[in-house]
Amino acid sequence: MKMPDRLSNRSILVILASGFFALIVAVGAAIWGLSQSQEISRLVSHTYEVEQAILDFRGLTERAESARRGYLLDPADDLTQTLEDTVIARTAAMDRIGSLTGDNPVQTDALARLRDRSAAHLDEIKRSVALRQSSGQEAARAAFAAAGRDTLNELRMTARGMSEEERRLLIERSAEQKRGIALSYVLLAASGLLLIFVTAVTSFALRQNFRDVKTSRDQLRALNDNLETAVLARTADLQRANDEIQRFAYIVSHDLRSPLVNVMGFTSELDAVVKPLSELIEKVEAESPSLVTEEVRQAVVEDLPEAIGFIRSSTQKMDRLINAILRLSREGRRVITPEPLDVGEMLDGIVDSLQHRLTEVGAEVAVEKPMPKVVSDRVAIEQILSNLVENAVKYLKPGRPGRVVVRGRRSGNRLIYEIADNGRGIDPKDHERIFDLFRRSGTQDQPGEGIGLAHVRALAYRLGGTISCESSLGEGATFRLSLPPQFQPIKESRK
Repeated sequence: MKMPDRLSNRSILVILASGFFALIVAVGAAIWGLSQSQEISRLVSHTYEVEQAILDFRGLTERAESARRGYLLDPADDLTQTLEDTVIARTAAMDRIGSLTGDNPVQTDALARLRDRSAAHLDEIKRSVALRQSSGQEAARAAFAAAGRDTLNELRMTARGMSEEERRLLIERSAEQKRGIALSYVLLAASGLLLIFVTAVTSFALRQNFRDVKTSRDQLRALNDNLETAVLARTADLQRANDEIQRFAYIVSHDLRSPLVNVMGFTSELDAVVKPLSELIEKVEAESPSLVTEEVRQAVVEDLPEAIGFIRSSTQKMDRLINAILRLSREGRRVITPEPLDVGEMLDGIVDSLQHRLTEVGAEVAVEKPMPKVVSDRVAIEQILSNLVENAVKYLKPGRPGRVVVRGRRSGNRLIYEIADNGRGIDPKDHERIFDLFRRSGTQDQPGEGIGLAHVRALAYRLGGTISCESSLGEGATFRLSLPPQFQPIKESRK
């Protein structure tokens, strides 16, 4: 079979699908043909078995008749025993014929006649034996001659008819068996031809795909050669933009701190004035109650302290946020110093530092070793892992013994570190949101400003890695840190 020079992927898929479908059908048909052939073989064997049972019955009948005649000539005891044994065996033979032909109505009717004639023949044998014993040989022989052989002939004819029926079935089933075997061979041959066809198409498709892959690989190599320069230039631009953002954050944080310090200072002065002012109000109210209205007293005693409290809590929160921005800015300017790190040993130290907290909340942290080692910045890696482990311990699910598992593995040219817990979990819609600055998820019943995970992601990016979350509410969370085995600093592109 000659293939065209090129086929479309759709055409190849259609041909392969059609070929495999036809092959499956052919194999199924072949299996069906073989099963039918086996069934016919079973029926042929069954027919032989029935015919043998009928032959046994006919032989026993002739044996019984011979023993009867012999007894009329010489009434020996051994002939009596032979008659009894033969009658018993013939009854068993009829029962066997009945068990083998129960599904054949023709043979069932014939068997009923056979039983009837067999019973009549048995009665004649009994009468002959009894007459021989009571009246002698001559009387028994005369009675035997007068009775004739109609019953025995009918018995023989019925048995012979049953044998002929089985021979007819045998001829039909043998012919059907031959046809089934021939059909099986035809189906197997068709299956073989289809298999050859499918193999040829598959080989052609594989060769074509290999050519396409080679062409694509050559094109990709050429694109990569051109893309590398563009990526380096873009990366350098992003690095410069990131540096500008960090400097801007640093400047803005300092500019915000100056008015914030003033607000905090004036708030302290107002707070210092509240106490003497309250005492003055109380003194005036005691001496001249009419001079102090309810509005004035409430403003000095209740509203002013409450307002100062609100201002103070807000400025304190703003101060914490500015400090967090400054920390992120300073971290972004810190020089990365890569060195070989034993991550398992580092995690042991982190767990030891949390041991008191773990005892309080009834939780455990398991570090699965060996842990893949990495060449990266010690401070950054330790901050990332500490933050993730502490968060796992912080957000446990009440009523469930806390368990945190830290594991690592190598996947291709990346190192994967996973921190998995059985805590309260995170809503899937917040999986990306939790890495944003000042953003948190779920019930806010734990202290924090939403800085930690943003810091973790910033550190991971600086190390050439990524951080992701996999979680659902109530089922715990798994944070997955992906890092290169060795930190590679970003190179500035040459203009």
